[in-house]
Amino acid sequence: MLNNGCKRGRYAEGELLKVDLNCCSCSVCEFIMSDIDTKEKLTLEDDGSEFEVAVGKQQQQEHKQQQELRMNRKSKNGEVKERKYSLWNFWLSSLCLKLLLFPDYYSTDFDVHRNWMAITNALPISKWYFENTSQWTLDYPPFFAYFEWFLSQFVPKIVRDDGCLDIVEVGQFGWPTVVFQRLTVIISEICLFAVLQYYINTSNLNERTQSFVVASSIVLSPGFLIVDHIHFQYNAFLFSILIASIVAAKQKKYIACAVFYTIALCFKHIFLYLAPCYFVFLLRAYVLNFKDFKFKSYKDLIFIVQWRRLLKLGSIVLGIFGICFAPFIFQMPQVLSRLFPFSRGLTHAYWAPNFWAIYSFLDKILAVVMLKFPYVHRFISKFISSPLIPSSIAEIKLRMEENNNGSKGLVEDVFFVILPQIQPKLTFLLTLFYQILAVIPVLFNPSFKRFIGSLTLCGLASYLFGWHVHEKAILLVIIPFSFLVVCDRRLLSSFMLVASAGYVSLFPLLYENQDFLVKSLYTFVWCIVYFFAFRKTTQYSTSIQRRIFFLDRLAMIYISSLLVMVWSIETLDLLKINHQFLARFEFLGLMTYSVYCSVGIISSWIGLSWLYNFDEPLWLS
Repeated sequence: MLNNGCKRGRYAEGELLKVDLNCCSCSVCEFIMSDIDTKEKLTLEDDGSEFEVAVGKQQQQEHKQQQELRMNRKSKNGEVKERKYSLWNFWLSSLCLKLLLFPDYYSTDFDVHRNWMAITNALPISKWYFENTSQWTLDYPPFFAYFEWFLSQFVPKIVRDDGCLDIVEVGQFGWPTVVFQRLTVIISEICLFAVLQYYINTSNLNERTQSFVVASSIVLSPGFLIVDHIHFQYNAFLFSILIASIVAAKQKKYIACAVFYTIALCFKHIFLYLAPCYFVFLLRAYVLNFKDFKFKSYKDLIFIVQWRRLLKLGSIVLGIFGICFAPFIFQMPQVLSRLFPFSRGLTHAYWAPNFWAIYSFLDKILAVVMLKFPYVHRFISKFISSPLIPSSIAEIKLRMEENNNGSKGLVEDVFFVILPQIQPKLTFLLTLFYQILAVIPVLFNPSFKRFIGSLTLCGLASYLFGWHVHEKAILLVIIPFSFLVVCDRRLLSSFMLVASAGYVSLFPLLYENQDFLVKSLYTFVWCIVYFFAFRKTTQYSTSIQRRIFFLDRLAMIYISSLLVMVWSIETLDLLKINHQFLARFEFLGLMTYSVYCSVGIISSWIGLSWLYNFDEPLWLS
């Protein structure tokens, strides 16, 4: 019952609830006071009394206490005992599954890495980037070539005799080679577990549970299982180096951050997409000093640079590049031509689910519609003329006959029938533009949150607009985003979109029916477990602004329908066995994967970009 002296009745209908904390203890006030979050002194215009604003304080305190109870256990004498979180149980349990996958399908990447081991083992270093007996030429930076050489030193005789280290056009090898190379992936993956265990151990006590959820979600990632342990690559090892740089940034160890990132870049040049973020973050956080800075003239800008730090940072980075590329100093044009093969075309054989997948799909739809309904072409031609679109229906037919390779799994230059052709320069400018937008806020606030947000958006920009993007590059987005999502619940929907769509987009890598249950069931279970875990451990919003990702419910509908899409495509593939007419739709499934997953990834990018640029309180440390 409301106390007659309660001031609550006069202000209950306002948008911002105002309550005198010392007013009374009536049932209404007790209910309101249970929902207090942030305090802010306000003065009422009528009587000048001081009040305080409230939104969810008790709930937030209870949530924090529950987290602390989960993190710690009290001993008998009442002292708080730190709870230990270990990833090595996950390593042992996941090892059983990975060993069972040894006889499973492996892609041509298996022979790629076998050939690289053979090249680095048998040839002098001066010939590594010139050898072309096989089509699987060495096209990774030198540190990875050194890594392949290191692995080749441990090849046992039985594996050598099996043809593991033979330089041939097509590898002729058997079970011993398969076992050896699969084991190298598992052993090298220990680096990922070690780095993330260090991340957990060095986290603050009140962040320990969140850190454990982040770390375990990465080591058990469906991406690493599909791409590394079945398809065959070494991404877990490579990302362990990148994660080491992220952990160093969190601990404000800026030199270590630069060292690990530079090493990662010298192992895999795809990390170059993240360079703008690292450059701006290290420059602002470590080199520039705006303390007590007052701008009077442009000469004053010289004094904000800490020149000794700049020299130290630059020397270390250049030193690492020197160690990496020094043996190839006279072969740099050849090395660069291998690392950046622009002749491969805009899209990969299977369209990565990005902006260009939508663009390619739209081109094919327009071509079909214009051929079937010529008046559509005549109508559009009134507003857009040649050479932006074909001048006639006959030209459309000719283009389709001559350049019909965009969806047939061919790694060639893609030629668009209706829409304008895309050049590498345009993809570079689009990527750079959106990356610049992502790094500008870091100049003003070089916090860890801003750094990870910028890192994720740089990865998304390169994935969505880059040239010849592989579907596996989505890991460059999901892994950094995993460190960010625990900061605020508003980020969760955007993360769920990109993680679910990104991991499902990897399914076409495993096209054999026997792998369907492994990839779909493992990914489905991971999504349920970790989406729930992130929801339980992410912090509540501390901003009075609304709110979580603006399309929450649509996002959940989209994620749920991914399961329907996957099962529908698998059913269609099974029906092709007994119904030959369905063979005409051979690439319909791949196109569906590309287009539908691109919708989720682009939506995630839009949602994260909105929060990153327009919700400043979220990014305050």
